[in-house]
Amino acid sequence: MGRREDVARLAGVSPRTVSNVVSGAVNVAATTRERVLAAIEELDYRPSEIGRMLRSGRTGMAALVVPDLDNPYFAELARKLIEAARHHGYTVMIEQTDGDRDRERELLARADTKAVFDGLIVSPLGLTDDDLTRSSRTQRPVVLLGEESHPGFDHVHIDNFAAARDAVEHLLATGRQRVVAVGAQRAEGSSSSLRLAGFEAATGAAPHASADVAYVDAFTRRGGADATRALLRGRTLPDALFCFSDLLALGALRALHEAGISVPEQVAVVGFDDIEDGRYGNPSLTTISPDKEAIAQAAMDALVRRVGGDDSDAVRVIAPHRLVERESTGVGAG
Repeated sequence: MGRREDVARLAGVSPRTVSNVVSGAVNVAATTRERVLAAIEELDYRPSEIGRMLRSGRTGMAALVVPDLDNPYFAELARKLIEAARHHGYTVMIEQTDGDRDRERELLARADTKAVFDGLIVSPLGLTDDDLTRSSRTQRPVVLLGEESHPGFDHVHIDNFAAARDAVEHLLATGRQRVVAVGAQRAEGSSSSLRLAGFEAATGAAPHASADVAYVDAFTRRGGADATRALLRGRTLPDALFCFSDLLALGALRALHEAGISVPEQVAVVGFDDIEDGRYGNPSLTTISPDKEAIAQAAMDALVRRVGGDDSDAVRVIAPHRLVERESTGVGAG
């Protein structure tokens, strides 16, 4: 088993740089970090975790707090975050909240009183500005994911408004005119508000388009199937569905199949999230694909900066997204 000095010699850096890569406490150039990590792997260098914790006052642990790990989007994002954390010498622990405000507040309070985590990356559904302001009294940094922003906190997200508009403009460009948004939620300040606004902007700018909204309680397969079945009982069949998540879209596809309605010949369907299941559906699912790797890297970079003592103003990072066209809107599988 190699020593820190051996790693430094092999990587062509100083022992201090090796320590900085291992601790994640100081930003190190990506190329240098990769050389050090390769040398660590080759020499099987294993620094003393206890010694590092005593010297730094840090645990090397970060918490990822998400609403629902049954949702493949969060599972896929968690994998990317674990990979990003590894490059900073961090281990990630995952907590599930079911989107419950009390559970989200409990986890923030636990971080206030117990030095288990150096910081948290949170995708909140129920938290208010006041909840987070109270948590900011702690030394534990918090980085936010998801649609809702909160003043004073680093926030990593995609442009949900633009992404939704892109999805609906794609449907309109294929000649669809009766478009329904599947996924709006009646709760005030719900996580679907920007996607609904993007839908309304796109349909409102199309002179011959009609728009309708199907509400759901949650972004689930059942929610998409039930909403679509209700639509099919109406007088006019829509010719396009824009679903606010791929799970909703997969439920919609099932309901359409059961009703004998062909996709995309009669109804085109677009989802949101680009989960792996959508690529293997029949038909394969056109979707909005957030850059999960970019989200994970930006969130972990922000957390490490805050743990390292950066007290500059909060930043908002907008990660890229793209429309992936597949069979559910008349494009070959991809």
